[in-house]
Amino acid sequence: MKQQLVIEVNHTHVCIEHPAPVYSIAFSPDGQTLASGSWDTAVRLWRVSDGALLRTLEGHTDPVLSMAFSPDGQTLASGSYDNTVRLWRAADGALLCTLEEHTSSVESVVFSPNGQTLASGSADNTVRLWWVANGVLLCTLEGHTGPVWSVAFSPDGQTLASGSADNTVRLWQVANGALLCTLEGHTGPVWSVAFSPDGQILASGSVDNTVRLWQAADGALLRTLEGHTDSVLSVAFSPDRQTLASGSDDTTVRLWRVSDGALLRTLEGHTDPVLSVAFSPDGQTLASGSWDRTVRLWKLG
Repeated sequence: MKQQLVIEVNHTHVCIEHPAPVYSIAFSPDGQTLASGSWDTAVRLWRVSDGALLRTLEGHTDPVLSMAFSPDGQTLASGSYDNTVRLWRAADGALLCTLEEHTSSVESVVFSPNGQTLASGSADNTVRLWWVANGVLLCTLEGHTGPVWSVAFSPDGQTLASGSADNTVRLWQVANGALLCTLEGHTGPVWSVAFSPDGQILASGSVDNTVRLWQAADGALLRTLEGHTDSVLSVAFSPDRQTLASGSDDTTVRLWRVSDGALLRTLEGHTDPVLSVAFSPDGQTLASGSWDRTVRLWKLG
């Protein structure tokens, strides 16, 4: 199927048609490129300005579930149902290395703020930390009793959050792998976690249809955001920390005001679950990837 750019009639967003369901999306640090991971096992790079397909990276043998750019934009990581993490050179799509220690699907990948470490969460119930330069496994974080669907580094790189099918969020000390605390309260699996840009708040999205905002310092629950009518599959903070986006099984993207939890906007257009949301580095665009085989770019300015 040919990749096609479609400009919606109302001009509020751009829709990139995809050959298969889109599991994960990630903006490059300069905001010029968007990466997507798909059910068809491919990683694709798109030019944000016009939605043109730049490159297709092939090598995974099962669906690609998670994408992340390194902070310098030079490396792209992808996690797959084939149990591997692959590191690619973003400039030309060359495969740099394959990380193969997980024993089940890799559901989430994220680079540390300094780009030296990669964290991966897996359906084997573990989080693994890797040295990016050579792909060496640094440590394995064990404690979750269900698949780890999402991982996120704090902005200072000292703490790692993990969300799991065991209904909990765990905070780990990166330096030694120690468990700092377990956040309980969700009544369903936690699909997504994200730190605010200032590191003070942690957001979690769950199958219980809610988003919860926690105080990162001590794990205290700040507020619960209710409004989605089905599972919350992805959460992301805007660069200015003021807004949180959530993508859901209910096919919508919702924008919330972080300060008081007020619902600001509901973005409609997807016809299937929204599996991934991401803000552009300048905060002017929100991208959403869906099971409906589209990536949508929403202009927020």
